[in-house]
Amino acid sequence: MANISMRHLKKVYPGNIEVIPDLNLEIQDKEFIILVGPSGCGKSTTLRMIAGLEEISGGEMYIGDKLVNDVPPKDRDIAMVFQNYALYPHMTVYKNMAFGLSLRKVPKDEIDRKVHEAAKILDIEHLLNRKPKALSGGQRQRVALGRAMVRDPAVFLLDEPLSNLDAKLRTQMRTEITKLHKRLGTTFVYVTHDQTEAMTMGDRIVVMKDGIIQQVDTPQNLYNEPCNMFVAGFIGSPQMNFIDATISAHGDRFHVDFGEYSVPIPEGKGGQDVFGPYVGKPVVLGLRAEDFRTEDIVLAHATDNLIEADVEIAELMGAEVFLYTVCQGQKVTVKAPARVQAKGGDKVKLAIDLNRMHIFDKETEKVICN
Repeated sequence: MANISMRHLKKVYPGNIEVIPDLNLEIQDKEFIILVGPSGCGKSTTLRMIAGLEEISGGEMYIGDKLVNDVPPKDRDIAMVFQNYALYPHMTVYKNMAFGLSLRKVPKDEIDRKVHEAAKILDIEHLLNRKPKALSGGQRQRVALGRAMVRDPAVFLLDEPLSNLDAKLRTQMRTEITKLHKRLGTTFVYVTHDQTEAMTMGDRIVVMKDGIIQQVDTPQNLYNEPCNMFVAGFIGSPQMNFIDATISAHGDRFHVDFGEYSVPIPEGKGGQDVFGPYVGKPVVLGLRAEDFRTEDIVLAHATDNLIEADVEIAELMGAEVFLYTVCQGQKVTVKAPARVQAKGGDKVKLAIDLNRMHIFDKETEKVICN
């Protein structure tokens, strides 16, 4: 079993600099879990504590049923793939992949079998006699993965392994690593600052900020049901629109008001118990760029969710166009089909998909309803 349990984990650097104040996380056996967040959020520090490369200041770390706080990295049954590949430049690909096994006095025939098996899976058999300087970035990353694979570790730790690759190769390698995880059936813990990588690769995503876990969930749930404004803004591209608003009561129905617009909140999102305490108080309305329709009012089937916005810039993205607009003095980004012929200086009418609105407490930034 290669489940990982982190219980009240803490990391404090000299000078009483607290990077991880109190982290609790359970990673299941064979799970592909992603640690994501902005630079300095503590994700790489957490990964390095799992690896044993950073000393744990407090709490307990278990790999399987074994407490590993004081266990050296070589005895943790883990393999780590770094951002910079960390290949030995004077060694061939074969020797780079075999080096760790040689140190462990593994028989030569077994080393040869494991290296060739891993090279075949990663499609680098034809590169085994080359040195790293003769390889492309993607090929070097495959070698780094192969070096980890030959050890048959219980846990793979990957620290931003694709950040040095170009966009096209990054997309290809995302797919390769996902396929590799399914093939090996091993626990993967993957660190990235790229939310697209997180959304496309992980079984679950851990969103971190300032050393604190904000939310742990599946990619779909993070996208549809963020627990606070940080998660809502971090996950998804373009970023969710945040519109300053207030809540008003209209009989037994509640509306969210901004500028001259008063948009009804669907009954399924809550009633008096949810919105009553917020009547007249500032909130934040969250709408994703795709949660607007630019069709004619007749097709919108309603007039009470229609707003008008001024287009500042229209950015054609092939099949889609991003409209950067201003509505009631607030910036709103809209994702629309490319057939929408809007350009800078135009006015557009937008129908809001009411069922997709998110409302947040302006003070705490916690979600009121999704």
